[in-house]
Amino acid sequence: MKQILVIDDDIHIGNVIEETLVKEGYDVARAYSGTEALLYLSKQHPDLILLDLMLPGLNGEEILPKMASIPVIVVSAKVDTSDKVNLLLQGANDYITKPFDMAELLARITVQLRKIKSPTSHIFHFHDITLDLQTHKVYVLKQEIKLTKTEYAILKLLMQNPSQVYTKSNILDEIRMDTLDCVESSLKVHISNLRKKLRSVSDQEYIEAVWGIGFKMKEN
Repeated sequence: MKQILVIDDDIHIGNVIEETLVKEGYDVARAYSGTEALLYLSKQHPDLILLDLMLPGLNGEEILPKMASIPVIVVSAKVDTSDKVNLLLQGANDYITKPFDMAELLARITVQLRKIKSPTSHIFHFHDITLDLQTHKVYVLKQEIKLTKTEYAILKLLMQNPSQVYTKSNILDEIRMDTLDCVESSLKVHISNLRKKLRSVSDQEYIEAVWGIGFKMKEN
């Protein structure tokens, strides 16, 4: 059963969303503030998050960067296009404006959950790149590329959500469990070396820098 974390301090809206999601067969967890949400996420890993922006204490925009490994749909009354663009660039996977149609929200949830790799799958693919989680081997055009532990951890993270832009702090937080030898001052060097190794086989650029934000896999 997929678990969805609803982060919203509006009890009525949260109750309506929870009731609907439960009827659809989802397990629902609730958080009513940014601080409470981070505490929950320090212990649990839901499959998807519905995030309101106007929260007491830490607001949605402040806690969004802490959710880099989990699909996030922002649910907000803000309708300004620049707000939506900024949030999507900061790591949100989708954005729906309040008031919303519940059928549309369910459809957006289905789309995001469909993108998640099955935990039984140990092979990631992105264009010419293949990454094997079991053997820790990486291939470009079927040619094995020798990566350091840190380079492998960075590539694995980016390939898990290839359309998502990861900030430097996101990357450091997410790869900390896989490698301890990467710090902020050396991150650019690791990414530069990784890009060169991937490019050495096909002359293609697979990782792009999003100016002023971070890095993501490069779509053709």
